[in-house]
Amino acid sequence: MTARHVVVRTSKRVPAEVLTGLAEAGASAVHEADGRRGAVSPALTPIQAGARIAGSAVTVSCHPGDNLMIHAAVEQVRPGDVVVVTTTSPSTDGMLGDLLATSLRAHGAIGVVLDAGVRDVTELREMGFPVWSRAVSTQGTVKASPGSVNVAIVVGGQVIRPGDAIVADDDGVVVVPHERAADVLEAARDRIAGEASKRARLATGELGLDMYRLRPLLAELGVVYVDEP
Repeated sequence: MTARHVVVRTSKRVPAEVLTGLAEAGASAVHEADGRRGAVSPALTPIQAGARIAGSAVTVSCHPGDNLMIHAAVEQVRPGDVVVVTTTSPSTDGMLGDLLATSLRAHGAIGVVLDAGVRDVTELREMGFPVWSRAVSTQGTVKASPGSVNVAIVVGGQVIRPGDAIVADDDGVVVVPHERAADVLEAARDRIAGEASKRARLATGELGLDMYRLRPLLAELGVVYVDEP
């Protein structure tokens, strides 16, 4: 019989040098480079400004209003990991505060993506521990219900598996499957190099209409220019 609730011990991680590159590229560039895939719902927003991280996912499935399995996940965290938490039905309760964040950081977590609520926001900002969450809530939780760690979960409309790359910054959160991470990084770097050239041209005053050759498209779509009398 397959167990309903498990803590899976896994060594699957994206190589550190790939994660460093993905963090440098940022969530939006990575999303575009992966064929506009992997964007987590913008309902999950950062509690801080300026954080930019990429790490391998340690996934957690919790009962609503119960953070027991986040505590269980701490033991599975390795340096550079991002803990990704969902609940089995919608919840905005404050599943994570500064004490649990302190424990996660001590084991190497660099941030949390939480499809529920967070609290102790002032303390978390002072710690410099980045969190992306669906809500900020004073509502606390209990530690009583079973769940699972390091299983496939759904967060913000995206399937996230243990070991997948999580890229998160002010723009939001993107997931890249473990097996595509290196290829996506290469594509992101190519995209960024191309954008640098375009940025230089736009800075000189060149119009995007001309740089992207959009005038024929406007005409095809029936857009006409008229001079005001």
